[in-house]
Amino acid sequence: MTAKEWEQALERLSSRLETMHIARYVELLDNPRRLIYLNLLAGLFRGVGMGVGFTLIGAALLYVLKASFMQHLPYVGKVVADIVRIVQLELARRP
Repeated sequence: MTAKEWEQALERLSSRLETMHIARYVELLDNPRRLIYLNLLAGLFRGVGMGVGFTLIGAALLYVLKASFMQHLPYVGKVVADIVRIVQLELARRP
């Protein structure tokens, strides 16, 4: 490669590094306190976000299950009665 080609390759590499913000990343790695602080903050927000998301999804799921349960209540009663009957028969067979 000629000197001109090397210079052009370095210019392209330099512009790519600038667009990737490598300098900011290296600066962050040089400051461990800031890195720990940012990671702690990111973890805290992720945890809160997961908690809120799980709560909302869980509440929606419980609402749907409750509505479904109320519509099928007679069937559930029949199933429970069958289970009780089976248990009573098994207990009657024991000496």
